[in-house]
Amino acid sequence: MGNFKKFNVDGTVYRTELTKKFENRKPWVRPNPKHINSFIPGTIVEILVKEGQEVKEGESLMILEAMKMKNQIKMPFDGKIAKIYVAEGEKVPNRLLMVEIE
Repeated sequence: MGNFKKFNVDGTVYRTELTKKFENRKPWVRPNPKHINSFIPGTIVEILVKEGQEVKEGESLMILEAMKMKNQIKMPFDGKIAKIYVAEGEKVPNRLLMVEIE
């Protein structure tokens, strides 16, 4: 027989074999609300804010072009821009840290 392990699903414990892919998966990490990451690969077309600038919730921070669409990246809450990690014209991959908020 195989190598059985205990596996808990919603409080019920099962005894089962786990695949290598499942065992080697990357663990989930709670996203940092002060980090704005890219949600799709694309190109930064325009940056509308500067480091140190106070920004209100809903204001546009930058424009990310992906799949021929221009996506506005908006401020999730009131805050101050601590650091901008991207530049206009830069190609960014998925999940790249673009802006840090104080």
